[in-house]
Amino acid sequence: MASTSYDVRDMSLAETGRQRIDWAFREMPVIGIIRERFAAGKPLKGIRISGCLHVTTETANLALALQAGGAGVVLCASNPLSTQDDVAAALVEYGIPTSAIKGEDEATYYRHINNALDFKPNITIDDGADLVTTIHTKRTDLIKGIIGGAEETTTGIIRLHSMHRAGRLKYPMIAVNDAQTKHLFDNRYGTGQSTIDGITRATNILWAGKKVVVCGYGWTGRGVTMRARGLGAHVIVVEVEPVRALEAVMEGYQVMPLLEAARVGDIFITVTGDKNVIDKAHFRVMKDGAILANSGHFNAEINIPALEGLAKNKRTIRNFVEEYALKDGRRLYLLGEGRLINLAAAEGHPASVMDMSFANQALCAEYMVKNRGKLEIKVHQVPEEIDKEVARLKLRAMGIAIDTLTAEQRKYLASWEEGT
Repeated sequence: MASTSYDVRDMSLAETGRQRIDWAFREMPVIGIIRERFAAGKPLKGIRISGCLHVTTETANLALALQAGGAGVVLCASNPLSTQDDVAAALVEYGIPTSAIKGEDEATYYRHINNALDFKPNITIDDGADLVTTIHTKRTDLIKGIIGGAEETTTGIIRLHSMHRAGRLKYPMIAVNDAQTKHLFDNRYGTGQSTIDGITRATNILWAGKKVVVCGYGWTGRGVTMRARGLGAHVIVVEVEPVRALEAVMEGYQVMPLLEAARVGDIFITVTGDKNVIDKAHFRVMKDGAILANSGHFNAEINIPALEGLAKNKRTIRNFVEEYALKDGRRLYLLGEGRLINLAAAEGHPASVMDMSFANQALCAEYMVKNRGKLEIKVHQVPEEIDKEVARLKLRAMGIAIDTLTAEQRKYLASWEEGT
């Protein structure tokens, strides 16, 4: 297999990383079952996998499962602030070359992506599509050796569909994010809890009584609003899609345009995947002391250059909290440089929910190897049998049994003759 270099902050952190990876593994029984099967059958033998993912304890357990299946695995970070440095060091000791340092600058970030691509992967696993876009723009020589790839996020799926429409996508991709056992749970329960956790760790605020403005009511927005309301916040939803806005109203949330919400909000959380959602016009009318956080994939949802243009100075007042003193005397607080607050200031999603997301990734890697050369070059959905298998395994691990249809019931549901 090809080799690649690694770049981590401090290899002396590896033992702490190993302990934390083991702790997360306790909450990842589905990955445990897959890892055991992979170790016995080696379905990924000889396959090279490059992953551009958040380098966390949960990701480490995915990488170890793929390695157990016979794959060579290398990793790089999918976000400059999401790496857990002790985990990165531990992965290197496990024989998984990793290029990721928390707080790395943009040049280092892309150098690390190229380190991962020097492995000449047969399969790519992405979180935001930076790996696949780099291949398609700057490392096109690698395309001929790639079986396929998988994408973890809503933002990445949007980029992949855009590439396909433009005729630029050159190998098949699987939209792992769109699996029911991913977006219904990871995006809602994982991001919902970890976003609130990240903001709390960064600020130590009391949520009860705060006016929290959530921009976007997709699955992630649903999760954030649910958790914020559970802590006693008054939640306002901002949306551009009428059906989602209507659903938010029916769920009991206040819905209004962002310019109106900007005047009353205490905390603003963006989860849209779009650009400049919170912009100069909104900053101009926000209350003194308003807090700004993002849980969308890229740091483009809050227009940081516009905020800096309005400020006379800024300072870091706490870890992951920058105070922008505006020229009119108001102060606005940006968390985690506008990057994913749940990973910048906290530990990301709980391992239990990532168990399902990464189970999909592992099984989709196996699926791509089994169907090598047969998959059309487009963005594929996760096969239904994989999605349901992940759900079955999760229920089994939780000690929960469900019913099955009788032969009579299956026949009834498949027929049209029998009525009232």
